[in-house]
Amino acid sequence: MPGFFDRFTKRYERQQERKKRASPVVDPDAPPIPDAPVEQAHAEQGPGRNDACPCGSGKKYKKCCGKSP
Repeated sequence: MPGFFDRFTKRYERQQERKKRASPVVDPDAPPIPDAPVEQAHAEQGPGRNDACPCGSGKKYKKCCGKSP
């Protein structure tokens, strides 16, 4: 019954090949990746409504460049 066992050995080899392909590609001897803190992006603060306008006009921001159209 060589045909009977050949089917099982081929199936076993295919399963082993799938397991190899599915395993992650990581070097087992590599050091662990440290958990680095993630820096959050912060929006730059613009001038406040009552601050002097950055254009140099001498007016408050709300009366100059901060004026809505």
